Formats: sequence, C-alpha cells, structure tokens
Amino acid sequence: MAAGKGTRLKSKHPKVLHEVGGKPLVAHVIAAALKVVPPSDIYVIVGHEAGRVQQAVAQTGVNFIVQEPQLGTGHAVMCARESLKHYEHVVVLSGDAPLITSETIARLRDFHLHQKSAMTLVSAQLNDPTGYGRVIRKNSGPEVQAIVEEKSCTPAQRKLREINSGIYAFSVKALFAHVEQLKTDNPHAEYYLTDMAALLRRARHPVAALETENAFEILGSNTRAELAQLDRQIRSNKCLQLMSAGVTIFYPETCVIDADVEVGADSIIEPFVQLLGRTRIGSDCRIRSYSVIHDSEIGDQVTIRPACVLDDARVQKGAELGPYSRLRPGSEVGEGAHVGNFVEMKKTRLGKKSKANHLTYLGDAEIGEGVNIGAGTITCNYDGIHKHRTIIEDRVFVGSDSTLVAPLKLGRGAYIAAASCITEDVPEEALALGRARQIVKEGWVKKRSVASKDSA
Repeated sequence: MAAGKGTRLKSKHPKVLHEVGGKPLVAHVIAAALKVVPPSDIYVIVGHEAGRVQQAVAQTGVNFIVQEPQLGTGHAVMCARESLKHYEHVVVLSGDAPLITSETIARLRDFHLHQKSAMTLVSAQLNDPTGYGRVIRKNSGPEVQAIVEEKSCTPAQRKLREINSGIYAFSVKALFAHVEQLKTDNPHAEYYLTDMAALLRRARHPVAALETENAFEILGSNTRAELAQLDRQIRSNKCLQLMSAGVTIFYPETCVIDADVEVGADSIIEPFVQLLGRTRIGSDCRIRSYSVIHDSEIGDQVTIRPACVLDDARVQKGAELGPYSRLRPGSEVGEGAHVGNFVEMKKTRLGKKSKANHLTYLGDAEIGEGVNIGAGTITCNYDGIHKHRTIIEDRVFVGSDSTLVAPLKLGRGAYIAAASCITEDVPEEALALGRARQIVKEGWVKKRSVASKDSA
C-alpha cells in the first residue's frame, strides 16, 4: 500500500517517496517482496501523486492499482478487488515499512497457509507500545481474539506489549466476502483494514498472529525523526553485511553506504566515505576518506585517494585516482591508469596505463594507451553552441599547460610542446608547437626605470 500523503511528515511529497538507505521507502518494500514472488504478482496501490510513485519504481516491473480518492487502508484493498480476485491468498505490505525482510514475508505466507487462517497479522513485542493497537490472543496460542486500539484498551490490555504491525495475509475469498462491511465510524472517516479482524471473527473465520523475530522490521515512518532512525538502521545493517562478507570498514558509523551498493572482499573503506546508488566496488580496493562515489563501477585493486568525487563513472583494475579527482558521468579510467589531483573528466575515456596527474580538464575525449597528459592541460570541447570530441591516440605526450581545441586528433606517438595551443590535427610521431616565439629585450628594465624618472 503506497497511496498515502506525507501529512505527518509535514511534506508536500508522497510519503513513500521519502528516502532512507539511498532509495524511496516503497522501493525497499518492493525489493523484499521481489525475493519471494515475481514482479507480475506484486501490486502497488498508489494514490497521492500516483504518477510520481509509479515512475520511481517502474523499473521493477510491478503492477499498479490506483486508489482514488484515498479513503483508508480498507478502501485501498477494495480498489484491488478486480486485480486480486484470481488469487487464493494475498499478503498486504505497508509501503512505509522499509525494514521488512523477504524472510519475514515468506514466514508470514507459510504460517498463514499452515494455520488455514482467513487473516494472519504480523505482530511484534515493543518495550514501549504507546500508540499501537494491542493484539489480544486466545489462550496464548496463535489465534487472535481481538485487536484493540490503545484508546479503547482496558488498564490490563494497555500493559500488553504485543502490537499489530499493519502487515497481513488474507484468504482472498474471505477478505472480499466481508471487506464491504467495513465502516467509517472513526475520527478520520476512513475504512481501516485492521477492522477486518473483528469482522472475520464475528463470521467465525480464524484469525492468527505471527510474532516477528525482529521488532525493528515492522517500524513505519511517520515523522522526520523516524525517517532518520530507519536510515541509520538500514545503513548500519548494510555495513554489518559488508563486513561479514570480508570488507574492512573503519568507523562504519561515519560512512554513508546505500542499500544497493556492492563491495568485494578485502576492500578497505576508510572513515567518512559515501558509496551511493548502485555503486559496485571490486575486491582489494582502498577507498580513502571523504570520497563520494555514486552509481559507479570500480574494478579490482583500485586505489581512490581522499576526497575524490565520482558520478556514473567506470574505473578499471589497478587504476589510481586522486586526491581530489572528479569523474563526471560517462568517464572511464582504463586499467592501471592514473588520474591525479584536481583533474576533472567528463564523457572521457582514459586508456590503459595513461596518466593525467595534475590540474587538468578532459571533456568529450577519447584517450589511448600509454598517454601522458601534462599538468594544466585542457580540452576545449565547447564552442558556445556544440560539444566537440578530442581524440588522442596511443603513446602521445602532451606537455604541460597545453590547450587542445576540439574537434582535434593527435596521432599515435605525437609530442605536444608545453604551453601550446593546438587547433589542427597532429600527424603520428610529429612534434607540434602552438606558441609565439620568445622575445628577450636585454636592459629593458633599466631603460624603463630611467624613462619613468624623466617623465616625473
């Protein structure tokens, strides 16, 4: 269920699109469900800003059901009747509970089928159950006698710590035989799916509860503080997962590692590193402090020195970056290549064992193997209207402070003299100089000084 607003978050954005662990709340729930069933059997009920929610998770291949207007969780299920009628059982998940695991979803399904219940709810024991409805069990067994909202609890019931999570499994036949009996006699005038427990009990259908082994995974997100708590938990879990798989993370509490990031064994992540989006890092890498890597692929045995920024970039085996390198989208660093301090790349491929070690901008360029790019070199790729490419073939030497005006091709093995402005193609193994001849005027300073005194 992902149709709600962000009212309690005091947000204009859909609640389920708020991010924790690097992706929207609902994306975490879908990811867990996809480990249990194929996307064709997953239905996301959308409502508030439905188009934005659909767009955010469309790549998962799930189905969508529009709830309009949004009249509560019970009404959301009513809207799904036509889509679900050919199933025998259905699991209902909350789009704002991102810690739910595939293991718990599978346990709920299996427990529900084993109990032959009309409704099975996931419950949890909380140290402080304030604000939650209490689960009243029948004779301490799996069968539920009632779910009592806190405001309706007796003093004895209020002491119970088992709460209803809002995650359910239903017999589809029993659900749709009684869902229309839900009432809106509550302060919000909405249809509550929680009330199905009482309806089904009155109709003599069995209702059961499955207590989760981890109370954290059923927690929702109704405030910004709760969002922050969920984000911390997801990132902590991610660090523990990586470390258990052979990754060294120094001071993991200082690192920001998104849920979908992958890191190979024996890689080292130093403090204050951010690994974001769908970044993939190989084995035996070292990512040094303050580097930010987003949606990038890093090969094995790569060293990324402090404060590098990579966005949608590819770095091959054994390359070295930084410190203070910036790789913008479309950049690729070849095997064993070096990109040094204050070098920026954009839509550029730097070939195997090539080097750009200092103070350089490389944009829209194809650079071969064994190339040396001197300090201060820039590719002038933009003429004010269009972008143009620079091609630098294998073993070219580009002297420091060179300006390469695209479109341009430097042939294999060519040399570019330092401080040159190159505007025309350079043949293979040629030397190109694009600078004015030096003029020296001896005694000029003394003559200037005398002239200044005379004028005074």
